[in-house]
This record gives sequence, C-alpha cells and structure tokens, in this order.
Amino acid sequence: MSRSDSREATELPLIVFGPALALGATTALFALLAGLFGWHSDEMLVTAAGVGSIVILLAVTLVYLEVGKQRRANRALESAEARVRGILDSAMDAIITVDENQRIVLFNTAAEAVFQCPRAQAIGAPLVQLLPERFRAEHLSHVRHFGETGTSSRRMAGARVVTGLRCNGEEFPIDASISQILQDGRKLYTVILRDVTERVRAEEALDRSRQELRELASRMDSVREQEKSRIARELHDELAQALTALKMDTSWIAEHLPAGQDALAAKLAAMQAMLDGTVAATRRISADLRPLILDDLGLVAAAEWLVQNFTERTGVRCKLTAGDPDLEVEPALASAVFRILQESLTNAARHAQATLVEVGLDGRDGQITLTVRDNGRGFSPEGPRKPNSYGLLGLRERASLLGGEAKIVSETGRGTTVELRLPIPGETAPG
Repeated sequence: MSRSDSREATELPLIVFGPALALGATTALFALLAGLFGWHSDEMLVTAAGVGSIVILLAVTLVYLEVGKQRRANRALESAEARVRGILDSAMDAIITVDENQRIVLFNTAAEAVFQCPRAQAIGAPLVQLLPERFRAEHLSHVRHFGETGTSSRRMAGARVVTGLRCNGEEFPIDASISQILQDGRKLYTVILRDVTERVRAEEALDRSRQELRELASRMDSVREQEKSRIARELHDELAQALTALKMDTSWIAEHLPAGQDALAAKLAAMQAMLDGTVAATRRISADLRPLILDDLGLVAAAEWLVQNFTERTGVRCKLTAGDPDLEVEPALASAVFRILQESLTNAARHAQATLVEVGLDGRDGQITLTVRDNGRGFSPEGPRKPNSYGLLGLRERASLLGGEAKIVSETGRGTTVELRLPIPGETAPG
C-alpha cells in the first residue's frame, strides 16, 4: 500500500463518522439550551441530552475502533516493507529501481558496493550516471522501447555483456536484466545486475589460451609438414636413386656373369627382386609422407594423384571434379586441403563401406571449398565418438587452424558428406 492510500484510509473514519459525531453534539447542545431557557420540559431535556450523548459515544467508539484498525494495518505494512528492504539489502545482486523519468527510487546495499556509491547520493539521481557517457543515449532508447513493448522482463543487451560506471570513474562489465511494473498509474523499471569482471577476465584468458594453443598447433603442423617434405625429398632424391643405381649394377653383373654360375645368377635375381621391392616401398613411403607432386605441380594435380591412388588401393570408384584446374594457393593451405582430403578418403575406405566417392575442389569468392561425398553406410554425428577415433576431430582442427570450418553431414544408411571451407589469404569474399 502506498503512503497516499494510507493517508486516505486514515481520513476515512472521520469522513464516515464525523457527521454522526457532529449530529450527536448538536443534539445534546440544543437540548441543553432548550432546558436552560425553558423551551421544553425537563423530560425532553433529559431525553435529548441522552440521545445526543449516546450518538456521541457511538461515534467516538466507532472512530476509535476504525483508527485502531488502521494503525494495525499501517504497522503490518511497515513490517512488510521492512522485510522487503531486508530481502533487497541481503541480495547478492545489485537491484535498482527507477521511475518513468529514469530517476533512481530504489538502490540496495549490493548496488552501493558494486557502484561504490552511497544510497543517499544515488536516490533521486538519473540512472545514466551509472553508465559510460558513450552508452547513455542508447540506454535511454533501449528502456523507452522496452516500456513500449509491454514485456514484463528480459535480459538487457541480449547475450552481450554491458558496461557500468562506478562513482570513481572506473568502467566494468555487468550482466543485467530489466523488468517493469505499473504502480499507482506510473511505470517503474527494476534492473537486477551483477559485476562479471572476474568472469570476463577468465573468458579472455581462456580465449588467449585457446589462441596460443591454435598458434602452437599450427606451428607444429607446419614444422611437421616441412620435416615430412624434407624426408620425402631425401628418400626420393637420395635413397631411391641409390637403390636404382644398385639395381642397375646388379643387372650389369647378371648380364656379364660367366656361364655355369647358376647359384650366383639365382642370388642376383633375388637381389634384383628385393631391390625392386625396396625402391617401390621407398617411393610409397615418400609419397605417403608428402607427395612431391604437391610441391612440384600444385594442389589440383596432387588431388588427382590421391584420388587415382585411392581407387587403385581400395577398388572403390572415386571421381574428382575441379572447378579451377590452375588453382594455386600457398603451401600451408595446400597442405591442409590435401591432408583433409587424404583423411576423408581414408575414413571412407576404412569405415563407410562405400562403392562411390565424389570429390569436389574449387577456389572462388576468396575461399577454397572441398567436398567429399560417399554413398556408404553413414553414421549419427550426435552419437558417442569411438575410442581412439580422432579423424573427424582432426578435420575440424585443421580447418580451425586456418580460420575455416569443416562440416560433417551424415545419416545412418545415407552416406557421409565432408564440406571444408577455408579462406584464401590475401583475398576477401564478396559481400
């Protein structure tokens, strides 16, 4: 109950019973005058005085009872208000209520601590003094719009953290919600907020840590690719050539072997066969480490080689569609796309049980798009990951390291599609 209601209730007994009291007093006075001047008999005097006295007594009694009832109601109201103030002051979140003119009418103890502002100083002051100046106009517009919507409550600024201003001029992040009520014909807005400085600092530290880990992983991946390239090049240029020279030498010895040396000829033949196998294994290991065609002829040629090699190894049909046969990208990006394609084909051969794999590779609008689609058995992406299975995780991580994204769409019995999008450094997508 408001103080105006309380004042009206206090005046009500006087309005209702005041006329009765005045009537009783008037009747008693007239009876007294009539007796003094002999206008009526003594019996009439006594009767009139008695009636007036009874009316006065009843009116006084009723007024007393009504005033007592009102006092008890006021005490109950004061007790309820005290309990509410106690609850507000014990709340851990700051609670601020403002009127339609954005003047503060309630400022609890937590608000004093958060804004470092005494309650006496805050009450009656404009709410915008608790906001940095650059946000004040936006805040007033926001509250005005909120009042027009009629929504009872909502979080301020959506999912964003807003900024508050302490009385000492320090800015700090807050998380706040706002509600509105209509009381005595006027609208009141209540903001419940908390200081989230520590949470924001923790989130920023976590973001920095994630970024540092990404940079470290990217650097390690780059170093790993460089080392693979070096080893592959040495295997190809040195070991494979040395083995080829040995093969040629054994062939020369076999051709010039004297007749009748059947045991030696058989031994040379076995050595030649072993050399052939070793050369093939060296080339395979070199290509698995890093195909030299990726560095020598580019990404599209390396993708064509990988698709052809996949078909030869697994017997699964694989088709490549390249939007730009002359696509050229920097080595780190080419390596990432190649490795993701390699991992996707490995997954299709190992888990999908597919009979057809379609690969699409294109570079336009400032980004590279790689699509690998198979007609295999598929799986549920929401299902639990198999132990020691990091293929899909590796795809997403490789894409994330280069600022892109890898999407995996699959459904049991309906195949799997891996879609990779990576920005091309130095180019921007339109729009």
